[in-house]
Amino acid sequence: MSLDRDTAVNIARVLTESLPYIQRFIGKTIVVKYGGNAMVDPQLKDSFARDLVLMKLVGMNPVVVHGGGPQIGSLLARLNIESRFVEGMRVTDTQTMDVVEMVLGATVNKEIVANINRHGGKAIGVTGKDGNLIEATRMSVTVRTPETNAPEIVDIGHVGEVRRINRAVLDMVLNSDFIPVVAPIGVDRAGLSYNINADLVAGRIAEVLQAEKLILLTNVPGLMDADGKVLTGLDQTGVNRLIDDGVIRGGMLPKIRCALEAVAAGVNSAHIIDGTVPHAVLLEVFTDEGVGTLISRTARASLPANE
Repeated sequence: MSLDRDTAVNIARVLTESLPYIQRFIGKTIVVKYGGNAMVDPQLKDSFARDLVLMKLVGMNPVVVHGGGPQIGSLLARLNIESRFVEGMRVTDTQTMDVVEMVLGATVNKEIVANINRHGGKAIGVTGKDGNLIEATRMSVTVRTPETNAPEIVDIGHVGEVRRINRAVLDMVLNSDFIPVVAPIGVDRAGLSYNINADLVAGRIAEVLQAEKLILLTNVPGLMDADGKVLTGLDQTGVNRLIDDGVIRGGMLPKIRCALEAVAAGVNSAHIIDGTVPHAVLLEVFTDEGVGTLISRTARASLPANE
């Protein structure tokens, strides 16, 4: 069955619009933090896998870092293990850490790898423990309670921060023409495992690889103002102003800070995009408009989101 004229013209427009971006990003590294609804909805999972395969086929070097909070919470509930949080961080004792490693390092990671491979790609799954890819240190969390005047340091167990990324592990996978799929589990010098926020891991990997782009998938259209309009073309000054004005708050703050730190460390641009949109990664990379918030070293709000 032949296409109608309007459909054919639209397909041609999309293909020609993507050409300059394909040319620009050949050989470039793009780090994608994968999480939220895009990891749960079957159609979104398939569209994400196809996006990664196409990026690799046209000469880009995608690197995936994934989360898995809902999956961890679900298994803990089935095992009758209570989920507790302090300052948004999951309290991770030894028993919980075993579940985290099981979910992130095995179930979720291998599912993503299998899905990419099923759609014609070549992916390899690694955790931060493989080859000491992610060297970690224990995270210190300070809270202030109504009962105490002074801040109190709270032990939240095996929750870590990135101390160092061992680039050699990633280079080995990328140079073998595979797509690395990284589970954010780190290890310290004593061999203890740590659960690390996937946004932070993605940001640090983007910095170490001097990536062209860092893309953080979320369940919202991006950073929005009080009127629900997506903000883009932001830099450090613009972001600080939005924080002071209360526009950026809550769960968006860590993502914004992660994006800013990556850009300040040499990543060309960071993008916070809506992972509930099918093919969101391709739309951000290959089109003029993009589907989210762009953060760069210098504000360029008058330019298209991908510029």
